[in-house]
Amino acid sequence: MAAKQETYEHYLNLGHSLAWDQEWDKAVNAYARALQESPEEPDPYKYLGLALMHTKRYNDALKVLMKGHKIAPDDPVPLERSADVLERLGRLKEAATQYVSVAEIYLAQRDIEKAIGNFERATLLTPGLLQIHFRLAQLYERTGRKRSAVLQYLTLAFNFQRSKDRDRAMQAIERALRLEPSNVQVLNAKRAIESGELMAVPQQDDRPKDGKPKGTSQLFEFDSPPDDAPASLAESNAAGPLGEATEKALAHLAEHLLEGGLTMAEAQAIQGIELQKIGESKQAVQAFQAAEKMGIRHPALYMCLGSLHVVLGQWQNAVQYLSRVQDATYAAGVAHGIGQAYVGMGQIREAAEQFIRALQLADLQLALNPDEANQLTAVYDELLAATKQMQDYDLAETCAEFNRWLSGADWKIRIPQTRRAIDDRIRGGGSNELIDIVKDPSIVEALTRVDTYIRRRLFTLAADEAMWIIEKQPTSLPAHQRVAQVLMEEGQMQAAITKYNVVINSFLARDDRTSAAMILDEVIKVAPMDVNLRLSLIDLLEREGEEARVLDEYIGLASAYYQLAEMDQARDTYLAANRLAQRLNAPVEKRLEVLFRLADIYMTRLDWRQAQRTFEQARDLVPSDDKPRRELVEIHFRIGNPIEAMRELDNLLRLYAQSRRGSLILSTLESMVAARPNEMSLRSRLAAVYQQLRRIPEAIEQLDALGEMQLDAGLLQEACATIKQIVSLRPQNVEQYQSLLAQMGC
Repeated sequence: MAAKQETYEHYLNLGHSLAWDQEWDKAVNAYARALQESPEEPDPYKYLGLALMHTKRYNDALKVLMKGHKIAPDDPVPLERSADVLERLGRLKEAATQYVSVAEIYLAQRDIEKAIGNFERATLLTPGLLQIHFRLAQLYERTGRKRSAVLQYLTLAFNFQRSKDRDRAMQAIERALRLEPSNVQVLNAKRAIESGELMAVPQQDDRPKDGKPKGTSQLFEFDSPPDDAPASLAESNAAGPLGEATEKALAHLAEHLLEGGLTMAEAQAIQGIELQKIGESKQAVQAFQAAEKMGIRHPALYMCLGSLHVVLGQWQNAVQYLSRVQDATYAAGVAHGIGQAYVGMGQIREAAEQFIRALQLADLQLALNPDEANQLTAVYDELLAATKQMQDYDLAETCAEFNRWLSGADWKIRIPQTRRAIDDRIRGGGSNELIDIVKDPSIVEALTRVDTYIRRRLFTLAADEAMWIIEKQPTSLPAHQRVAQVLMEEGQMQAAITKYNVVINSFLARDDRTSAAMILDEVIKVAPMDVNLRLSLIDLLEREGEEARVLDEYIGLASAYYQLAEMDQARDTYLAANRLAQRLNAPVEKRLEVLFRLADIYMTRLDWRQAQRTFEQARDLVPSDDKPRRELVEIHFRIGNPIEAMRELDNLLRLYAQSRRGSLILSTLESMVAARPNEMSLRSRLAAVYQQLRRIPEAIEQLDALGEMQLDAGLLQEACATIKQIVSLRPQNVEQYQSLLAQMGC
């Protein structure tokens, strides 16, 4: 057997090596040999299926993967890959069904992100899956992605309206409005439904149908906009924050002018608005300046004049007017325009500061939550500090790069994604690497493409891109991290963990324990049974003083030991967790969880005394919880201590009575009598409850059985009392009981 196992592992590892080297035909042969050696193991099926996919033997891959799914139905990977194969074969409806099944498995494993990805894929392949759109909306809400949830509710409303179900369409719209009350698309849809008109088709991501990435000639490619992107790229002015602020200023100025009478000054300003809109910049400046001399003073006017001077290359005038704009609405555009003006005047350092301010302000407007806002502030602080260390020549190139980030139709998508990639680089190598980043943006571009490919589940492309980064910069930790992520997604768990350990150790070598802990936490989510990873994370958290998280990890570690049947380690870890929970005065629910799991181990090992002590702790911690009391009744009976068992039982029944849970009193006693029919004290209490409920036949039945047990035990006085109690209930055969009493001399 040992030799067979060694042969199996040899061919499996050989297959991994060949797959990593992209030698898929040879990998097929190696995985097939591993499968021959151990056909009961699930791993060879999914790896062989993957290799067959890469050799385009799709029908063979489908057969292998479905066999793997039958062997390991709780493993989502074979089913997920079979869905991919069905999609490639053009069997889209079947593929969609498979993706839904995969999502259900991930949900059962509490992996919401992967569940969402598979639900999304199903809806793309087969439109009209209303139940899936609804579940997606709920999942997006749970994960804080309001805009994605809104899109799903809009899709539901669209389908309901087309099927003439107006009420349900309005319900979907109301849910969307609850998330984003001012969303224009939702408001338009609501008005359309109310007026009986057909609502517009909800705007969705522009995803290539063939799954191929777009060209990469531009600075950044974002072929799958993230959730924090605008609902439509058409909303973004190609001139960046300056162009967007100018658009707003023109609209605000027009509104302001229309509020009053049409004076000569207002007529000049309106003329300036029209001239600026058609690109007559010089004439627009003259009209606006004439309006200013006639007394119009408004931030929108200064914003328009400032942007016009930028267009005309009149840098001093641009700075003069833009500096007078104090309205926060235009802040990002003001900084963008002043940055361009400073570049024109050769004041590179001042320009860099303004560009970074424009980037930060624009990014802040797109931040999803306060945590992301804090993160981006820290990144831009680092970026500003890095620019102060740069030489003028390098800084001039950097300013040009910043200006490119702030322009183009997709700048609203580019800025947050670029910032996240830069943040990765900072955490991966320290702020000193920022100089290299801005001088060579191709690394950030590549990281962004890797993330896009991973999100689109194009893992081969993602791995190729990440390896290109590593070839260019071998110490790039973010790239190594992406490789590990791809390995994990492809099911190569051990290889992924090995790669993650390289990244983690690199962070630790730089004394960046926070990043190391974050990555460990990510890996544990997908490899929860790896106790070494959990021990490493606990050690890091203890050194960081994050005791609350240490408690959670102790519980997770103990659970892993338990599932691995390492009971001693599980017990010791739960004991450590219990001590820590007491010291931290952790929430009661958390302490109960630890005590119950610890007691379960003691009961599994038949250590009744320790189980008793543990349940007593739980009982004293939460006196209103009935579970510890029920377990204590059972334990006292098991160890031959019926008096204590009945004392706990009476306290339990009293608890039920005080909380008005009378049905539990009866069901508890009935189940205990069924389990211990010869326990006289239990029958006595059950008879009393039946009598109280006026269920006389059942009460007599219990008393009759009790009386017989008392007679058999020689308890004549007790038996007389029981029979008299039966007589008082007037059974049909009362004469027989009276005769029995006479015979007993009662």
